[in-house]
Amino acid sequence: MTARRRTVGSGELAAELGLSRRSISRYAERGWIRPALVTPGGQYRWDVEDVRKQLDALRERRPGRENSSR
Repeated sequence: MTARRRTVGSGELAAELGLSRRSISRYAERGWIRPALVTPGGQYRWDVEDVRKQLDALRERRPGRENSSR
């Protein structure tokens, strides 16, 4: 049996990550992060740990970063 992770709305995700809700929306619009699901009403639901991983991967890919030469 697989444990289902709790999903949160964009406002709660923003608070968890220390970002603005607008930043979350912008990142999603640009395809930098993907929601766990989209409700029939078009609202995003997020898995906080999954988004943390997506943001970490995004930071690793950014050119000009100290870690990019490693």
